[in-house]
Amino acid sequence: MKKIATILILFVMPMIVSAQALTERQLHLATLASLEAQGDLVRLEPAIREALDHGVTINEIKEAFSHLYAYAGFPRSLNALGVLQRVLNEKNPNWKEGQKWERPSLWDNAEEALKVGTEVQTLMAGAAFNYTFCPQDDYYLKSHLFGDIFASPILSHSDRELVTVAALSSIPGVAPQLAAHKAGAVRMGNTQEQVDELCKYLSEKGLSVCDNASEATAGAWGQGKPNDGYAQYFIGNSYLNPIKPVNLQEGENSVLPVSNVTFEPGCRNNWHIHHGAHQILICVSGKGWYQEWGKPAIALKPGDIVDIPAEVKHWHGAQKDSWFQHLTNHVITGDNVSNEWLEPVTDEEYNKL
Repeated sequence: MKKIATILILFVMPMIVSAQALTERQLHLATLASLEAQGDLVRLEPAIREALDHGVTINEIKEAFSHLYAYAGFPRSLNALGVLQRVLNEKNPNWKEGQKWERPSLWDNAEEALKVGTEVQTLMAGAAFNYTFCPQDDYYLKSHLFGDIFASPILSHSDRELVTVAALSSIPGVAPQLAAHKAGAVRMGNTQEQVDELCKYLSEKGLSVCDNASEATAGAWGQGKPNDGYAQYFIGNSYLNPIKPVNLQEGENSVLPVSNVTFEPGCRNNWHIHHGAHQILICVSGKGWYQEWGKPAIALKPGDIVDIPAEVKHWHGAQKDSWFQHLTNHVITGDNVSNEWLEPVTDEEYNKL
């Protein structure tokens, strides 16, 4: 990897389960979670009625609103429960009470709550997580959130993670937590396709845009639109935002248009080779990877610049737990300029990083 200050000036200038769709019940719960997190009580009230009309139970809604106090805060949780309470004054006989809430026995055993909560957190995170920087928050997460709150069986662990993803996708400034819970939703029993479906649903309904989870990476460069033209050469979702290139002085090498590319967590492009041009990457946000064939992968962070010579086989993309964004262009060095797309970076290769 080479860091080239002169190039920087150029850019600164201008559980395995079978695949199935989410149920109507899950989508209604996600809608309510998103509206609670936004604090949109106007849309929340009719959404509660619609959910109840379609079989979501009263106690499931109570549980979802209570669960989300850990993510959206007590004020919005209490406000959402207040709206539910007002709706229930209508006493519609078709609305179902559902599974009765009972005080979890775990609440009477702090030691057991910590033990069970630690196990649940480890499952969700994919590895043990110890927040030694702030021991009190480490305890709250393990004992209270993943212990006390997750103890109620009214919502399954997989449903809780879908509700959490829906809520976090509606809160600005929580991109790292959303990325973690999107991965955690899969570990808790959902499929990746279901998580993707959830994000698409929220976006299409104007409830929230999961892509905004990359706001921490979008910054001044913008995220752009889905990179559909090259989707076949990527694992995961990427986004493309073309940027007008700077005019070079007469006699300098020609430069193809500059683009901003955003990768969702875990997204990477296939191995590929640039013929007749070398590529320049300027990392602007998030965390990524770059690897040349036969060499170890290099971790990328904002400010890193990668000069990729022509004819070098390589790939680049996001790390598992972070969105990643880089500016890119190609400086023409020869004739017959083209990209040669090759094999994907397998999960086995990628997960070793």
